[in-house]
Amino acid sequence: MKILIDADGCPVVDETIKIASKYNIEVIIMCDTSHTFNKDGVQTIILSKGADSVDFALVNRVNKGDIVVTQDYGLAAMVLSKGGLAINQNGRVYDNNNIDQLLLTRHLSKKMRSAGVRSKGPKKRTKEDDRSFEEGLVKLCENIIVN
Repeated sequence: MKILIDADGCPVVDETIKIASKYNIEVIIMCDTSHTFNKDGVQTIILSKGADSVDFALVNRVNKGDIVVTQDYGLAAMVLSKGGLAINQNGRVYDNNNIDQLLLTRHLSKKMRSAGVRSKGPKKRTKEDDRSFEEGLVKLCENIIVN
């Protein structure tokens, strides 16, 4: 088992590494050339910029039972199809019960933006968001280890 981080714009890289080390789980950070990560004891894979280059490389590395940290619903859907587990930066676990609705919402939001409808951006990240992520990741790790 390993944890792969879709690190482009991921605010919980350090939290993920801390939790993974507690459970002795390998971490792989994947990002494009516009980001730089140098974390001791963690493999970093840097890919060329391009539409979804990190996503496709990550999906090619994920195995059944691996955990992926991502805020990308499309990537999460591909991870689930390979038997992996996916969690977002706020601790929400993606699963077969919620992924279709999330993808539909993303599609409808994109259509609205294309039609010129303006919406608010994401709210500012809080310490509570970090705690929720940490709790969610710990729960995922412990469930995998027990099963």
